Amino acid sequence: MTQHSGSHNRPQRPQLTLPRQAHTAEGPHDQTGMYVMHHALRRDFATFLSATENTPISEHEVWTALHARWLAMADVLHHHHCAEDEELWPVLRRHAERAGSHDDLTTLADMEAEHERLDSALAAGRGAFAAMAEHPCADHRNALEIRLSAATEALLEHLAHEETHALPMLQRTLSEQENRDFEKAVEKSYPLRMLPFLLPWAMEGVPDQARDRLLETAPTGYGLLLRLLRRRHERGERRAFRYA
Repeated sequence: MTQHSGSHNRPQRPQLTLPRQAHTAEGPHDQTGMYVMHHALRRDFATFLSATENTPISEHEVWTALHARWLAMADVLHHHHCAEDEELWPVLRRHAERAGSHDDLTTLADMEAEHERLDSALAAGRGAFAAMAEHPCADHRNALEIRLSAATEALLEHLAHEETHALPMLQRTLSEQENRDFEKAVEKSYPLRMLPFLLPWAMEGVPDQARDRLLETAPTGYGLLLRLLRRRHERGERRAFRYA
């Protein structure tokens, strides 16, 4: 018989539901940061697809900007997945093993396999964007569209799987301390050099409620920093996504 840590006996936190979110995992842990990250990734991959389809081949500077923008996004995703691989899945696996939950162990194995698939898809996208930036042509754009479509499929499948199965597991099994430890590990996983991109990138297009909730738990001054960084970020978005 599967046993869990009794999350139903703990106070349930209001959870965020954003556009295209596959599932909202109710429970005691506020997952706003996770859902905002997923929202930003879904938004980005859709915008990259649109930009790749619509940017004229002759726009060399735009392809160069798209390549740089892909690298920035992929860097964020890499650090996000490393935090999960190193700090979340092992804790959830210990709970699943103690409970004898075959379903939970299968989900965690799937999470790791999907991360590996996404790593390969991101690397393929990086190579395809680099080829297009170095030598824009129809063949390179066709190859890029194929790589992006595959990466988008891998990403959407993974996010839906994580939201539907892994995050409910987190809500059922993690203690308050374990969840705090994971959140701190996530914060530390992003180097300071990434902050000028990461902060406005994550907040783009999210409802005021989600932005305010995240800023309430962020270090003092992040709201001001966001306002200072947003304009520069928006200029970069216009360069890369001019035709999206």
